Amino acid sequence: MKYPLSIFLIFLLFLTACNGKQSETSQKNPAASKLKIGLVFDVGGRGDKSFNDSAYNGLELAKKQFGTEFIYVEPQGEGADREAALRQMAADPDIGLIIGVGLLFSDDITKIATEFPDKKFACIDYIPKQGVPIPANLQGIIFEEKKGSFLAGAIAGLVTKTKTVGFIGGMESSIIKRFETGFINGVHAVNPEAKVISGYIGMTGSAFANPAKGKELALGQYGRGADIIYQAAGASGLGVIEAARETKKLVICTDRDQEPDAPGFVLTSMIKAVDRAVLKTVETVVNGNFKGGDVAVYGLADRYTDYIYNDRNASLIGEKNHATVEDLRNGIIAGKIVVDPSEKGK
Repeated sequence: MKYPLSIFLIFLLFLTACNGKQSETSQKNPAASKLKIGLVFDVGGRGDKSFNDSAYNGLELAKKQFGTEFIYVEPQGEGADREAALRQMAADPDIGLIIGVGLLFSDDITKIATEFPDKKFACIDYIPKQGVPIPANLQGIIFEEKKGSFLAGAIAGLVTKTKTVGFIGGMESSIIKRFETGFINGVHAVNPEAKVISGYIGMTGSAFANPAKGKELALGQYGRGADIIYQAAGASGLGVIEAARETKKLVICTDRDQEPDAPGFVLTSMIKAVDRAVLKTVETVVNGNFKGGDVAVYGLADRYTDYIYNDRNASLIGEKNHATVEDLRNGIIAGKIVVDPSEKGK
């Protein structure tokens, strides 16, 4: 169920009055049972089967492991009220950790963390503002999406039969550009002659919540010869998946394993373990080890950033191609492979 900001205060009072059963962990650790988490979703909200759902799953994992409680709110429309939602949570004395999901929160959460120094904040896909220090009570969370996308591109380049593949991004932004750059470089690393068709759904946050546009762009790319499309578009990616199903072509998904949404048509998913990162952040708060003032990187080495290879898609990728991609992965981790030559030496 979605909770618009207009009923947020009523919802807070309701949850405060509710007492759930504590887990064994929370019984052993009083700090865990006392911690209440507030989370504000990115545009698209729950049900995107991607970024937001993964963050919500992280809250569920934390509740199961530590006995923590949580509430969430979904900004309306393009998320213009996200600052108000964050501020309402920061003002609630019972909430100890506030999480913003998505790059669009970066400026607002930095400002509010400064105003509420006694609260702890975390922001997924956080983008620091040049010249503005990160508050000591705010931890940015980022993933190695360019590296993960490079591996996704390598898979596409190895599997494509038409030598034409596509990329569809949600909001044209610095982070989604990293997906595109990594993907294109990965394709060309294994298949220099392959063509990559790129497209974006829009220039604002609403681009992550437009499945119809995602489907339209995907049908266009498939019609131009692409047999695989990599989508990094949030809830809009559901439209790309639908287009793959209709045309019987392949799609590479992001953030979570989305193969169950179109069995046989999802080549792989470049996953960002947002759920595990949320769980890890909660653990640091519970254990008193929370570190703000910097950005935590969750990357390939610990498979927080990774790609899916399992029994369901192994026949689509192939054992030989999988071995090639694993060699690339190991080379990136060892520093022997540069994912983006333009960043060499930086």
